[in-house]
Amino acid sequence: MKELRFRFILILAAIALSIYLLYPTFQDYQNSKKISSVLEQKREEVKASNPDYTKPQVDRALNVIEDSIKQADPSIIQARMKRIKLGLDLQGGMRVVLEVNTGKLLEKLANNPDQVFKSVLAEAQLEAERTDEAIVDIVGRKLAERGVRLSRYFGTIRMDDSEILDQLKVDADDAVARAMEIIRNRVDQYGVSEPSIQRQGSRRIIVELPGVAREEEAKQLIQGTALLEFRLVKDPDFTIPILESIDRVLANRLTGTSADTSLQQESEQDTASAEADTTELASDTTQQELTEEQFREQHPFFSVALLDPQGRFADAYVSEDNRNQINYWLSLPEVQKVIPDNVEFVYSAKPIGFQDGKGVYMLYLVNKAPELTGGVITDARADIDPTTSSWIVNMTMNTEGATDWARITGANIDKRIAIMLDGVVFSAPNVRNRITGGRSQIEGMAGQEEAKLLEIVLKAGALPAPVDIIEERIVGPSLGQDSVSAGLNSALIGFFLVALFMIFYYRKAGSVAAGVLVFTVLFILGVLAGFSATLTLPGIAGIILTIGMAVDANVLIFERIREELSTGKTVKASIDGGYEKALSAIIDSNITTFFTAIILYQFGSGPVQGFALTLMIGIASTLFSALVISRLVFDFMVAKAVKITIG
Repeated sequence: MKELRFRFILILAAIALSIYLLYPTFQDYQNSKKISSVLEQKREEVKASNPDYTKPQVDRALNVIEDSIKQADPSIIQARMKRIKLGLDLQGGMRVVLEVNTGKLLEKLANNPDQVFKSVLAEAQLEAERTDEAIVDIVGRKLAERGVRLSRYFGTIRMDDSEILDQLKVDADDAVARAMEIIRNRVDQYGVSEPSIQRQGSRRIIVELPGVAREEEAKQLIQGTALLEFRLVKDPDFTIPILESIDRVLANRLTGTSADTSLQQESEQDTASAEADTTELASDTTQQELTEEQFREQHPFFSVALLDPQGRFADAYVSEDNRNQINYWLSLPEVQKVIPDNVEFVYSAKPIGFQDGKGVYMLYLVNKAPELTGGVITDARADIDPTTSSWIVNMTMNTEGATDWARITGANIDKRIAIMLDGVVFSAPNVRNRITGGRSQIEGMAGQEEAKLLEIVLKAGALPAPVDIIEERIVGPSLGQDSVSAGLNSALIGFFLVALFMIFYYRKAGSVAAGVLVFTVLFILGVLAGFSATLTLPGIAGIILTIGMAVDANVLIFERIREELSTGKTVKASIDGGYEKALSAIIDSNITTFFTAIILYQFGSGPVQGFALTLMIGIASTLFSALVISRLVFDFMVAKAVKITIG
C-alpha cells in the first residue's frame, strides 16, 4: 500500500484544488439568488412608492440598489471575479460592431481643408458606404479627377500622390489598431470579464461584452472619443450682443423682413452699452410688458433660450424640447453671419435641472480653439468633493501641461474656463487664482458610476478617430439562461448514456471508468475557474467531446487487459500489461487532437476558441484520470483482493 500513497495524495490534492477553485462559482450562484430575491421585493416597493416611474427609471433605481448591496459586502464582488466566466452566449450581454470613421481622421489630418476638400470627403464617405473601397483611395481618386494634388492637403509639396496615399493608408490602419487598444483598455478597467475585441476587415471592430446589463453606459464607454478640452467662456459683454443679433435676425426672418447690414451696424452700436443693458434685457425676457404671443414673435430666440434674470452671466437656459430648434436656428446661413468665426455655442453635458419633467440645459458661448487639450492628462481619479459631497474627477497633468495650465489660469483670473469632453461642457468654473502643479477637476457628475466611467475614459486615452456603431445585438439574460440549461442538460445526458454503456459492457471495470469521468469534468471546470477562462456554449460541446474521448481511452485499456487475461496471466499482471500496451495508442491519439486544438485556438476566433480551450483542458484531464486515477483504483482493488470483472 505504501507504493500507492504518493498517487493517492496527488489525486486528493488535485480534487481539493479543483473544489477550492470552484467554490467562488458556487458562492456567486448563491449570492445571485439572494440578490435577485431582494431586487424583486425592491422592484415592487419602487413601483408602489413611484407609480409614475417608467421601466427604465425603475431599472436605474434597482441598479443603484444592486450596487449598494455589492459595495456593502466585498465578498460578493470577490466571488464574482473568481467564478467561472461565462461567455456572451451563456450569460447574455452585448455585441457591437464598430467602424472607425476614417473620414473624420482625414479631416483632422488635412492641412487647411477648403470647400473642395470637404465636398470630396463627403462624396467619398457616401461612396464608401455603398462599396468596399477604402475612403483614402476614393479621396485620392476624386481629387485627381479635379486636378488637385494630395500634397495640397497632406504631406509636403515634394511628395507625390502615391507616397501620400501610402502614408494615409498607414495612418488609417494605425488608427484602427490604436482604437482597438484604447477600447480594450477601457473595457478592462470597466471590469467586463473576458471581453472579445476583434478586428474585422480594414475599418471594423467587433466587441463582445458578456454580462453587461447597462447597454447605454457600455456604448458610452466604447464610443466616446474622450476629446478633453479646456476652452474660455466668453464674457457677457461679448455674448449678449451676439445673442441680440441672432434674436433680431430670427425675428426678421419670421416676419419676412430682409436682414441687411443695418442689423450688423445696430449690433455694433449696442456692444458698447451691452453690459449696462443686461439686466434690462433679462427683465424684457420675463415678458413683463408683452403678451406671450407678442414676445414670441418679437424675440423668437429669447423665447426658447432664457437668460439669467439677474444678469450675472450670458449663458442661456434651453429645455431639451427646444434643443433641436436652437440647433436649426444656429445653423442658418444668416445666423452664422452674425456669429464670429472664432466662437461657437455648446451645451452642458447633462441637464442642470428639470421643468415640467423636461431637462433644462445650459447653452454656452466658448472659443473654438481650446486653450489646452486632454493629451497632457497623465492620471484621473474619481473622488468625492469634501465641500459639496458630490462626485468629481481629479486630473493630473504632465510637466508641459502643468506649465501651460499655470500660464492659462494666471492670464484668465476671474474668467470662466469650460471643461469639455466630446463637445459638451461638464463644468465651467471661475478661475480664482493661478493654478500650479498641473491639477484640475471636473465637476457635475451625477453619481459614482458616471465619475468612474469618466475616470476610465480619461485614463485610457482619446480615440484617434470617432467610431460609429453600425450593428448592435443584445443577448438577454433569459436567452443566456436557456443556453446554459440546454448545454448542461446535453452534458448530463451524454454523461449518463456513456456511463450506462460502460457499466453494461465492462461491468465492475466500467463502473470505475464511469466514476472517473466525474473527476475528469471536475478538473476541467476547476482549471477553467483557476485560469479565469471563459466557458461558452461551444466550450460545453468540447466538454461533451472530452467525455467521449475519456471513454475511448478506457476502452483501449480494458480491451488490452482482456487480451492479457485471455493468455492466462494474473489480474495484476494483466492490468500492468494492459496499461503499458495501451499507453502509446492513448498518447498518440490525444497528442494529435491536442495539437489540432492548439491550431484552432491560435487561428480561430470567438466560439472556435472556446471549443478549442475546453478541448485542450479536457485532454489533459482525461489523461490524468485514465492513467492515474483509474490505475490507482485498480491497483487498490488488487491489493485488497477485490474481484475485478471486465465484461
